Amino acid sequence: MRYSEYFPPLEWYTRVNKNTVAADAYAGLINAALVLPQGVAFATIAGLPPQYGLFTAIITAIVAALFGSSMIMISGPTTAISAVLFTTLSDFAAPGTMQYIEMALTLTILVGLFQIAGGFARLGGLVSFVSHSVMTAFTMAAALLIAVSQLAGVTGIVVERGGNIAERLMRLAEHWGDVNLYALLIAGTTLALAVLMQKFTPKLPGFLIALLAGSALAYGIDAVNHGVEMVGALPSMMPQLAPPTPSVRDVVQLAPGAAAIALVGALEAISIGRAFAVRRRETFDTSQEMIGQGLSNVVGGFFQCYAGSGSFTRSGVNATAGAVTPLSGIFASGFLLLILIFIAPWVAYIPKPAMAGLILLVAYRLIEFSELRHIITSSRPETVILVLTLAAGLFIELDFAIYVGVIASLCVFIYESSHPELPVTAPVLQPDGTRKFRNVEHQGVTECPQLMIFRLDGPLYFGSVENVAKAYKKNCARDPRQIHKILYMKGVGKTDLAGADFLIQAIRDAKAEGGSFRIVALFPPLVDSLYRFHVIDELGEENLHSNKSDAVSAAMNDLSRNICEGCLRDVFWECDNVMRRDD
Repeated sequence: MRYSEYFPPLEWYTRVNKNTVAADAYAGLINAALVLPQGVAFATIAGLPPQYGLFTAIITAIVAALFGSSMIMISGPTTAISAVLFTTLSDFAAPGTMQYIEMALTLTILVGLFQIAGGFARLGGLVSFVSHSVMTAFTMAAALLIAVSQLAGVTGIVVERGGNIAERLMRLAEHWGDVNLYALLIAGTTLALAVLMQKFTPKLPGFLIALLAGSALAYGIDAVNHGVEMVGALPSMMPQLAPPTPSVRDVVQLAPGAAAIALVGALEAISIGRAFAVRRRETFDTSQEMIGQGLSNVVGGFFQCYAGSGSFTRSGVNATAGAVTPLSGIFASGFLLLILIFIAPWVAYIPKPAMAGLILLVAYRLIEFSELRHIITSSRPETVILVLTLAAGLFIELDFAIYVGVIASLCVFIYESSHPELPVTAPVLQPDGTRKFRNVEHQGVTECPQLMIFRLDGPLYFGSVENVAKAYKKNCARDPRQIHKILYMKGVGKTDLAGADFLIQAIRDAKAEGGSFRIVALFPPLVDSLYRFHVIDELGEENLHSNKSDAVSAAMNDLSRNICEGCLRDVFWECDNVMRRDD
């Protein structure tokens, strides 16, 4: 047993030295300054007191760094998970109450258990099958929901929380006359400053500076006495052991939402970790990352943290700052804890409209407009997945949207795999003297009057056999004189019994017409399955080829010389061999 498979530091500790520790410490300090306003903002999105976002940034980062697979990714609270957690729990308890907090901790532990189970079951690779369009649409739905949920804080209007976007907007419209202009001024100033700093001084901690400016403005205009709410003091600067005590009913109610959050968290972490691993040419184990994220959530749930995952922003800053090993995440947690000790009393003076203004910017930055355009203009199936996921997130429930997206992705995958292309091809001479086989129907390539060459672009299995057989018969009916067939199984890794039955019937039909049938198979697993299902017994080993040129050359022996003598097409180089065959 390799213990490093379950405790990754045994793999990377040899890379730690004086220089890497210095680099990781510096990156950790930068990260701590970045996550301070983020932690408070994300906790607000999740409907939790601000300290829970900060505790999540401390605990989950440490555990994920020790047990995850990424060398550079830093975990903590994220926008999408915060939004899903809020929509999941707001139907069961009022945000910010002790019951709500208890359920949030229970939910976090359930999320971790789901992720650990998935990691040990080696399901990390399966997460990659979820379409990117699902995450794009889900993130957009979360962003819009977050933005609408913060409009009350921006305007200072007190309304009932919860519901979908339409319900939230209707409540705000009903109380539009209650807008607090002081709150609106603070939120607008904070948002504008954060946008300007992001554009002109991106290397400075813009969020933190904008938050300080908004707080200073609130103090200068005496906002408290004009009805503007403040965040309030942090009751504790240190996360404490506070395990939840849920009932069986709570666990049952929270399980579906926990499964959705576990999937979202795994998708986020695996996407981020894999992207940085490729960029840095490092190894990355998706299943181990799931275990690391799961452990961070289980441990976090016992220490006043809510569900977290990999943070793209913090990971990007970590890489830019020169981090080398996961120690950077541990340093970030340590520095954040020190900062909290000194600034915790000042958090009480942060105005909620300033936080709401920053969260509006966070929500806007979540929407990938270029990716939306790319999906809509390039792929109809992916557009369908995107629309279904987005609609479910906006008009039903955000956690339900991830299930809709996953189901839609699987349906599209199954549909496309069951409809492989089976074009008829013919050779075209290239400028460099070589030849390539092109689609006859689309490119008007000249065909041989006796030999028809098919190219199967996709799998041949029970789900696709019916559609492949229809396409085959349709193509064969185009010219009854083409009684000789070559099937190039380009995109086939192996076949099953249903696929083998189709091939055997096609071979028998070709022989019954007085023609021949040849197969070009490239992959050993495919060849093995052709033998195992007795396709070769019907075909004959001499009619199985490893490339098209050999198949065409052999097929020349089957063609009628009389037809070839009257043919002026010269489709193949090998046509001359037919004319010389009996000389």
